[in-house]
Amino acid sequence: MMRSSLALLIALIPFSVSAQSIYKCTDVNGSTTYSSSRLDKNCKVISSGPENSLPAPKARPAGAAANPSPSGFPRVAEDAQKARDGDRRHILEQELAGEQRSLEQAKKELAEQEATRGGSSDRSAPYRDRVGQHERNIQAIQKELGNLK
Repeated sequence: MMRSSLALLIALIPFSVSAQSIYKCTDVNGSTTYSSSRLDKNCKVISSGPENSLPAPKARPAGAAANPSPSGFPRVAEDAQKARDGDRRHILEQELAGEQRSLEQAKKELAEQEATRGGSSDRSAPYRDRVGQHERNIQAIQKELGNLK
């Protein structure tokens, strides 16, 4: 517990105050306080000097990407990428059509279940769940199609 408090205190100290000491002070009740200044004679230095400072992060060039690819990372030709995107669109459109058929079938089964059971909520709940699942699947596929270039 005390080590985690110390680590938190050290993490909260601004990095620009690298030459400042950190004191651990214990009062008469046994409570421990960490401070950047000596509060009384019971305070002990637990850290001082620049060993607690971290170097400033290196500046990124103005035009640099957030996550640049390594220099040896393979590149895909533009026409190959367009073909892949087209294949992906085609697959998503097929999945969307299949989900729409499944949704219609699930709605039909739900209507039949409610008609034969008199709308009993306990027995028709799985059918409603299935309809909801197909509706969510359709929304997700439409979102993916919308994200394509």
